[in-house]
Amino acid sequence: MVSPNPAENNGGSALPSAEARALNDVVIRLAGNSQDGIQTIGGFLARLAGRSDQDVMTYMTIPSTISGGPSIFQVRMGTGDILSSGDQADFLVAFYQHSYESHLSSLRPGGVLLYDADHVKPNPDDKRFTAIAAPITSGTVEAVGGSSKDKGKNLYVLGLIARVFNLDVVKLSSLVKERFGGKTEDIVRNAMLAFDAGYAWPADNVRDCFYRFNPPTRISGRPQVTLDGNSAMTYGLIAAGVRYGSGYPITPWSSIMEMLRAELPKYGGLFVQAEDELGAVSYALGFSYSGHLAITGSSGPGLSLKMEALGWAVMAEMPLIVINVQRGGPSTGMPTNVEQSDLLQALYGSHGDAPRVVLAPRDVEDCFYIAIEAARIARAYSTPVIILTDQALSSRIEAFDEPDLPALMVDPKPDLSARPADFKPYPLDRITHHAPPGSRVGSGVYPTVTGLEHDELGHPTGSPQLHTKMTAKRREKFKTLAATLPAAEAFGDTEGDVLLVGWGSTYGPVREALARLRKDGVKAAQLHLRHLNPLPPGLEELFRRYRDIIVVEINDEGLYGYGQLATLLRARYANPAIRSLTKTDGLTFKVSEIVTGVTKRLDRATTV
Repeated sequence: MVSPNPAENNGGSALPSAEARALNDVVIRLAGNSQDGIQTIGGFLARLAGRSDQDVMTYMTIPSTISGGPSIFQVRMGTGDILSSGDQADFLVAFYQHSYESHLSSLRPGGVLLYDADHVKPNPDDKRFTAIAAPITSGTVEAVGGSSKDKGKNLYVLGLIARVFNLDVVKLSSLVKERFGGKTEDIVRNAMLAFDAGYAWPADNVRDCFYRFNPPTRISGRPQVTLDGNSAMTYGLIAAGVRYGSGYPITPWSSIMEMLRAELPKYGGLFVQAEDELGAVSYALGFSYSGHLAITGSSGPGLSLKMEALGWAVMAEMPLIVINVQRGGPSTGMPTNVEQSDLLQALYGSHGDAPRVVLAPRDVEDCFYIAIEAARIARAYSTPVIILTDQALSSRIEAFDEPDLPALMVDPKPDLSARPADFKPYPLDRITHHAPPGSRVGSGVYPTVTGLEHDELGHPTGSPQLHTKMTAKRREKFKTLAATLPAAEAFGDTEGDVLLVGWGSTYGPVREALARLRKDGVKAAQLHLRHLNPLPPGLEELFRRYRDIIVVEINDEGLYGYGQLATLLRARYANPAIRSLTKTDGLTFKVSEIVTGVTKRLDRATTV
């Protein structure tokens, strides 16, 4: 017999494990309005998975209007290596009639529909799903009072889900109390009342829908952390020794800025909210000039406004990290939707020949590590480094092994050591490394830093010969960097029908699509690029091993039928086998979309 109080259930077993159906993972979609706190439910479930040695990945959509509107939060959690948030939901929670009507198509046949009986009237003739009518609104009112119903429904639903999936209620209750621990005692009490009421809703109503997860299979032994992509990026910057920066608010970059404003002072640093985007990048360049590698960031529209100063950074060879959390465009576009349409802007957005490094993380864990990689490159090669993450990664929550911070933390102290009398900040035969103000120069002549073309000491010059040599100098260090990058490697068949190439947040869906294609007898492999400029060595030879090379990316196919990375690769390698699979609906790729798209292109190539 289950106690009405979840905390007394020693983990909250809803049914004896023999009666609950075992599963490896489940996809839960929560559909309501942004004001309902469905992101909070998803966050609790994701963090519970992380603390339970499970894998997890989330996906969310939010309206771009201040007044809010329809929103979803999807959680895929369970045992094993979860690489995507799932194409179809196994369990759909519909808060309103519009939630039911808009998202029923996302529920797989045989799935479970849990709906608010106070607001939703489903089609009684639709027998494709198991439908459960729960008094979400009225049950919350009964538990915590009418004035709190809108703020308690999410916790009521969380209790229901905990009961259905036999979740560890002790851990979940602790997470709820941690989340609201800084609030008043009344808020914490009401939150737990709503949670307990949802958990204690009569079990007979869902007797055929109890589940339990198979035991976790993790073997690393390290504790997990559960973060969204923007948070992982922020902590990566701190680990990399970044202590200064400046930015301007814009969705979906703003949470990085807010975290840096809160965290950097704890480490003796400073983050400035500037008056505009140009001011933000200029302040950051001032920090870098002083010897402190700095950070600025934005989304696509803001990166456009930073371009003038980024040109100065290239000419002055100033180390800088620039984060672009890509979203739908052009102009203000779709601020809360995903797109990978800023690649060519990142590479070529400035006037003149202005090369800079461009990196892209593949998942939330990589957001942490790519920040460290960007800082290393910026310092070693005295160059701006642009990190192209995107809206999907910024808000996605994943669990991963806790980084070995003592081994990763970088000393942020600037190099103020004395420079010899023959010191030149822009030597033609070596990579530039500046002497920050305060460092002694033996000659007593301190270098000039300018956006004008210059000689080896930084003095402005109009010499055609020097401009040619300095342009080559700025170019050649990228070739030096490229030679140090890990050679390109593909996962899957070493040769065959198709090589799937991706970058950024397409990594997980492409990997799952690859598994399905290979299961169907297609000889295929996956190549995922983290270094987009310069490209890693070995690509030309790798491309020769496959009949077709299909680049999967979330941007438009353009006038000539190729997405942005595909255009870059075709220009670089002149390989006609490189083709595109693109989309511009503002949503992440489904695994089924990739499988279908690749199959069609392979079939078309076979019949030609």
